[in-house]
Amino acid sequence: MTRARPRTARPARGFTLLEMLVALAIVAIALVSALRAIGNTALASAELRDRTLADWVANDRLAAYRATTDFPAPGLRQGRTRQGPAEFQWRERIGTASNRSFRRIDVDVMDLESGHVLAHATGYITRVPQ
Repeated sequence: MTRARPRTARPARGFTLLEMLVALAIVAIALVSALRAIGNTALASAELRDRTLADWVANDRLAAYRATTDFPAPGLRQGRTRQGPAEFQWRERIGTASNRSFRRIDVDVMDLESGHVLAHATGYITRVPQ
C-alpha cells in the first residue's frame, strides 16, 4: 500500500492586490514629483531668459552713453525698450562723482508687469576734452 502524500500548498504566483496598490502608490508619487520638477525647471528657464535679456538692456543703455560724446546732467531718466521677445522698463540714475569730469550711471531694468528689478548695471562716463 502506498501512502498518500500530504498535499502541500503551492506557492502563490504573482502579486497580491495589496502589493499592487502599494506599487501603484509609489509610482504615482514618483511621477508627481517628476512632473513638479519639470514644471519648476520650465519656470526657472523663463526667469533666466528674462534676466539675461534685462542684463543686455542695462548694458546697452551704458554702451549708448559710451558711444556718444554726450555728458548728461545729473538726474533720473526712464523709458521702455524691447529686447528679443520681451519689453522692459528701464530707469537710469545719473549722478556726479568725486571728479567733476565723471558721471556715474546706475541702470535698473524692470519687468513691465510686476515692476520687479531684473538687472542692474553701473558705469562711468567721462567728459571728452575739447
